[in-house]
Amino acid sequence: MKNLFTSFFLYLILVGFFCTAYAQEKPKLYSPEADAKAQVKEAVAKAKAEGKQVFLQIGGNWCGWCLKFNKLSTTDAQIDSSFKANYVVAHINYSKENMNLALLEQLHYPQRFGFPVFVILNDKGERIHTQNSAYLEKGDGYDKARILEFLKNWSTSALDPKHYQK
Repeated sequence: MKNLFTSFFLYLILVGFFCTAYAQEKPKLYSPEADAKAQVKEAVAKAKAEGKQVFLQIGGNWCGWCLKFNKLSTTDAQIDSSFKANYVVAHINYSKENMNLALLEQLHYPQRFGFPVFVILNDKGERIHTQNSAYLEKGDGYDKARILEFLKNWSTSALDPKHYQK
């Protein structure tokens, strides 16, 4: 009986250890408690000061594709560089705890495209583009060339009228 109790106790410790280790590995990009409107306001102010656009990545910690996109965009040197040069990034939560429906209404319901969904705002906070992330996918991940093209095409520089004058 003593061996059974000891074995069971060790089993519980191991299960607890592995569950804790797994939970710590999964990144927490989105905060259900965050005030999404305040996040956007802060990002817009920073973008204005830095001459950048705002990149809203809307999704949740429950979303595998959201986590894949973040991993690629922060570990690939070219993509990470493009983000840092051209965008202020904010992760806007959408989950059963907090869907942020008031903000999504103001953004013209981007959730209709699924998750993650990307919304580009200019430095005045105006929505200039909503991107269905499926168009950036390839196989079971994301296509680097498509992401880089997307980021380039919606950058402040790409939208500068001076580039298109005769």
